Amino acid sequence: MYRLSPSIKSMKLSTLAIFKSTLTNGSVFLLLGSLFIGFITGKNGVASLRPFYDIIFSGMLSLFLLDMGLVTDKRLNEVKKAGFFLVLFALVMPFFNALTGILLSNLLGFSTGDALLFTVLCACASYIAVPAAMRFSIPEANPGLYVPMALAITFPLNIIMLPFYLFIIHALQDAL
Repeated sequence: MYRLSPSIKSMKLSTLAIFKSTLTNGSVFLLLGSLFIGFITGKNGVASLRPFYDIIFSGMLSLFLLDMGLVTDKRLNEVKKAGFFLVLFALVMPFFNALTGILLSNLLGFSTGDALLFTVLCACASYIAVPAAMRFSIPEANPGLYVPMALAITFPLNIIMLPFYLFIIHALQDAL
């Protein structure tokens, strides 16, 4: 959708170039490489890396999330200045995506737990990967808007809506 906006149409980006850029992006390359290494090394490889995942990862994740919270706090005023539409979007879109997730999970015959997890994943914003990807792929995008929208509006909304999502899932499963 970003490529379809009037200010971007002048950029000549082929689909192949976009896929190449996506797959060779540092974080994606590391993720794919990690999956490949995990596939080759199997359970023995996981055991040798356990100290990294159990101790270091949790600490680094805590620091990262603390930093994201501080960024959100500092930039929350930018969302207020941007107008009511962005706040409304951050409130309405997760609900629409959750309903889509509920319907899809029902069509696919998911269990209640799987349906709830799928619904939450459909409704949530990306709190870790997308801010970094946006910074790289669309440098002119304002992190003062998309980070607070995801962390200060969409995230708490989804926590509050969990029982409602579960209620709808149960109602739909009981009806069929």
